Amino acid sequence: MAVIVAEHECAQGLLGHLTLDVPKTLNSLTLDMVDALQAALDDWRDRDDIAAILIDGAGEKAFCAGGDVQALRESSMGTPGGPCEYAETFFTREYRMNYTLHTYPKPIICWGSGIVMGGGLGILAGCSLRIVTETTRIAMPEVTIALFPDVGGSWFLNHMPGRTGLFLGITGASINAGDALYTGLANRFMSSGQYQTLIGDLTAVKWSTDAQQNGDYARSVVAALAGCADAEPPESAVATHRALIDDLCDADQILTVFDRIKAHVDSDDRWLAKAAQGLAHGSPLAALWIARQLHETRHASLAEVFQAEIQLGTNIMRHPEFAEGVRALLVDKDRQPKWQFKTPEEVPAALLDSFFQAPWEQNPLADLA
Repeated sequence: MAVIVAEHECAQGLLGHLTLDVPKTLNSLTLDMVDALQAALDDWRDRDDIAAILIDGAGEKAFCAGGDVQALRESSMGTPGGPCEYAETFFTREYRMNYTLHTYPKPIICWGSGIVMGGGLGILAGCSLRIVTETTRIAMPEVTIALFPDVGGSWFLNHMPGRTGLFLGITGASINAGDALYTGLANRFMSSGQYQTLIGDLTAVKWSTDAQQNGDYARSVVAALAGCADAEPPESAVATHRALIDDLCDADQILTVFDRIKAHVDSDDRWLAKAAQGLAHGSPLAALWIARQLHETRHASLAEVFQAEIQLGTNIMRHPEFAEGVRALLVDKDRQPKWQFKTPEEVPAALLDSFFQAPWEQNPLADLA
């Protein structure tokens, strides 16, 4: 099984435990894994004996490096213009699972150690207790493959301080545990060596049958361990650059924002230069739809966010830009994508508009409350 589903006996009650178990692919999500997570969450939601849930990933390298984008590419290329059955089904079920995590009535603890990207970040962000460690490396570099920060990215990026969410979304900048804490992606830091202690302490709890009480118990366990971590969170580059990020992104025209950021591609500041290079080398079309998606969902509810994401994701799968981005980065690995447009200024307004128009009569996530 690519997802290990376990139940641990505690001093009282049970701890549900979900482990993404494909370390060879850095636990990248497939449709079967999404379905397995959803099934377990649905089963445990209404069981009084399951008090809390822990989600983690097998191996030391990664919690989850994202979705299986090569499978998505094959689906996109298989039916140009769509419908792209596998890709669209994957996104629909993945976003439903993400929504389930965000709205779950019981405490869910996520051990976000190692690489956390794309779909992995969507899982982490949806959990009530989000733990990062000194090995955590987070990124949503979708601009480099002509996708967008989905899996709720339109929600959590828009809830980051200042303009930092927009900056991270359009540059794909890599961040660490300190950044995750600063931006609200994580709420607790532990050292990676505390994993077994965490499980031991969670199973030592005499859980209640009251979900709110159990939330307090889980928070107490995590807070106590975080308080005695033998490592310190790394310095947050986002916090360090916060004032500059806000200045760079403070413009009415998104093209002005792009130009300001790309002016730093040769900066002596390595983190800033790499972020600027991500935007400069990424898809100009994708940079535009990422910025517009964040703008259009800035006041949206959680359900509306996922409904907007499935619309954009479906339209992207039906367009060739994504397949080219994955080819250049992950298939041929020549890192020379032939983007449809060389600059964002060349993108026709009507084309950009088309990505934000419903491709079906009814949104497949219309039933989200």
